[in-house]
Amino acid sequence: MGESESMWMAKGAGAIIGSAISLAYVLPRGRREAALRFAVGVTSGIAFGGVAGLRLAHELGIDTVANGLEVALSGAALASLCAWWAIGILMRTFGAAQDQMDRANGPRPDRGERR
Repeated sequence: MGESESMWMAKGAGAIIGSAISLAYVLPRGRREAALRFAVGVTSGIAFGGVAGLRLAHELGIDTVANGLEVALSGAALASLCAWWAIGILMRTFGAAQDQMDRANGPRPDRGERR
């Protein structure tokens, strides 16, 4: 296995680990929210894991001792965890606003609800 494949595997593993750890802190309200938050976490962990890992290693002062795979793994986990929390906060905020609108205006016909 080459260095490139190892790096992708480290980013993927970190992204999945970050999303999985997030489940322990804030449980999703349903399957749709869980799937969305997991997908966003994994995607952002893979996309931003390298940069986040470099910044994290620099801030912790371990950039000279940590190898590339460790940096990618920890950065992907951090990026995934942050994205998971962000999408969770957005969904709770907009979900609460939608619930308030539903209570104020009654059921929505586009959801197949009857009055």
